[in-house]
Amino acid sequence: MNAVTDKLTDSQWHTLCHVRDLVPDSGIAALLPESGQQVALFWLKSENALFAMDNYDPLSDTYLNARGLVGDMQGEPVLATPLYKHHYRLTDGQCLEDSEVQLKIWPVKINNEEVCILI
Repeated sequence: MNAVTDKLTDSQWHTLCHVRDLVPDSGIAALLPESGQQVALFWLKSENALFAMDNYDPLSDTYLNARGLVGDMQGEPVLATPLYKHHYRLTDGQCLEDSEVQLKIWPVKINNEEVCILI
């Protein structure tokens, strides 16, 4: 969480799933309410950090980001995509191999055992 998302009202947050649906240090796919857009959720349990980014990888033209590997590069949490192992920063969605590619990210938080997303 950061100061910007902490100041937002709860009416702007939407429940996406339950905490028990998360897999520690891994990803799951979920659908955004109303739009049905696919989101990849990553819970880094050791850092107590939750990230949401587009499940679609434009470099491999697949909806598989949730199945990628999470880790870090130079202290930054990253996703390595499952097919070609492109690296995206979880904090801002920037592709480390191609500066022109950036995935959409969403603020997420855990509230009363529910994972909530700002849309």
